[in-house]
Amino acid sequence: MPVIDITCIIDDDPIHVFGVKRILTLSNFTRSCMIFKNGQEALDNLRPILISGTRVPEIILLDINMPIMDGWEFLEEFVKIPTSKTVTIYIVSSSIDPADIDRAKAYEAVSNYIIKPVTFESLKTIMADFTENEESGE
Repeated sequence: MPVIDITCIIDDDPIHVFGVKRILTLSNFTRSCMIFKNGQEALDNLRPILISGTRVPEIILLDINMPIMDGWEFLEEFVKIPTSKTVTIYIVSSSIDPADIDRAKAYEAVSNYIIKPVTFESLKTIMADFTENEESGE
């Protein structure tokens, strides 16, 4: 199984972040992680990275309910940033509201919606999607 170079976690829950980092490590899913506590912090740090095209995360695991800037607001701004790199976004939320799931599907940049917690099965699905997209050149 290929290994993701950089995975970005945007979530304000330190327990969830700890758990995701742990499962990413145990599954040898990624070489490194970027962690941000809210959408604004993520945008402030990712914008120059995306524009320069260096050390761009391949996958973003994005929570939708966060203080300061939530996941939806982050998405609205993120899609406006010019970049030559492909970044695959997964919404990772405790919300099972069909409106949230439908809203996520409306974003071309969002690959899928994962209900917390992230599991080994979730990571297998993400990796399968990622590998398929890489092979198809997306």
